[in-house]
Amino acid sequence: MSYSTQMDAARKGIVTKEMKCVAAKERISVERLMELIAVGHAIIPCNRNHPNIDPEGVGRGLRTKINVNLGISKDCDDVDQEMEKVRHALSMKAESIMDLSCFGKTQEFRSKLVQESPAMIGSVPIYDAVGFLEKDLKDITVNEFFNVVEQHVADGVDFLTIHAGLNRKAAEIVERDERLTRIVSRGGSLLFSWMKLNDAENPFYEHFDRLLDICEKHDVTLSLGDGCRPGSLHDATDATQIQEMIVLGELTKRAWERNVQVMIEGPGHMAINEIEANVTLAKKLCHGAPFYVLGPLVTDVAPGYDHITAAIGGAIAANAGADFLCYVTPAEHLRLPTLEDMKEGIVATRIAAHAGDIGKGVPEARDWDDNMSRARAAIDWCKMFELAMDPVKPKEYRDSSKPEHEDTCSMCGKMCAVRNMNRVMAGEDLNLDQ
Repeated sequence: MSYSTQMDAARKGIVTKEMKCVAAKERISVERLMELIAVGHAIIPCNRNHPNIDPEGVGRGLRTKINVNLGISKDCDDVDQEMEKVRHALSMKAESIMDLSCFGKTQEFRSKLVQESPAMIGSVPIYDAVGFLEKDLKDITVNEFFNVVEQHVADGVDFLTIHAGLNRKAAEIVERDERLTRIVSRGGSLLFSWMKLNDAENPFYEHFDRLLDICEKHDVTLSLGDGCRPGSLHDATDATQIQEMIVLGELTKRAWERNVQVMIEGPGHMAINEIEANVTLAKKLCHGAPFYVLGPLVTDVAPGYDHITAAIGGAIAANAGADFLCYVTPAEHLRLPTLEDMKEGIVATRIAAHAGDIGKGVPEARDWDDNMSRARAAIDWCKMFELAMDPVKPKEYRDSSKPEHEDTCSMCGKMCAVRNMNRVMAGEDLNLDQ
């Protein structure tokens, strides 16, 4: 029996090789995974044109995944430099890489990314449209927008961020609302501008069925973008954001009717006490589709440390049911991230995702922490480094300040509580003389 997408296969009772792979990784039954995919509560982004993909599942009951944003721009158009970041991101176990390229040899970078990356790959075609077509935004036609989408799909991108929910009604609310930061989504601002300049409807909303044709043909997942996500605490959970989310819920149902997999993108900047309600609202309005969030950043006043503000919000969002976290680096709002910025962002986001998984009761998430605790209780430094989320940094710290006794650290020395409890419980003398 043939199938068009992973959702179509699940609904027909067909077990795909991707489902088998994901079920094994997640330690759940294939039957349970198929149930989740069939109703849209889990997805496996997996373009048929991505030959070496190691598929991942995103959604209810699965591990919270993280995404790393990379790509070339006019100010930083070094393809080799970005590919070096890709390799480091993969070595640090990022499950997804988004190509946000917007200038220069975008297709060259995207092609290399697809060939080298077993992680799922996303992109935002409208970022690429102006540079790829070498035209002013106003002069880009509907057909040309879709040509760029088709090119990204042909190149092997597994999921597409499309800001289809920012329609004319939502745009009118943007103009009326007293937002401090208006539209901070790059894709959202480009579409809003195109709509205003041409006095026209959002082409991806107006011609949504055409978009579904492309996605269904290649089994590409739609990541319905939040063009109206809040860019400040002040703008969170306002009429603009909620109106767009209502539209995204309607589009989700239309996509599912065509067996197209969907995830929903969410905020953004948001006060810590609003996060759980926003996750619940997104899941409700969008019928349980997987929820993909940027942060959320829980304060606006920490430039240079936004990987921390985002990790705080990301952990709360993941615990509340968010399924996919987009990383944020210390360079957020300031510059294109360096390799070191990227590393800091990945670790912070992985911490948030894992903390959320513990809270959600994801199978075996807690085992990792219990194993680390056992290694600490045994003062087994090698095992601690082996289990560490980032094995390099803790070993460097340890090596930089060697203690007198191997079973202590330079902080406590012979007063180490773990060392002393081990000795007392074994009936040994403590000998605390320094």
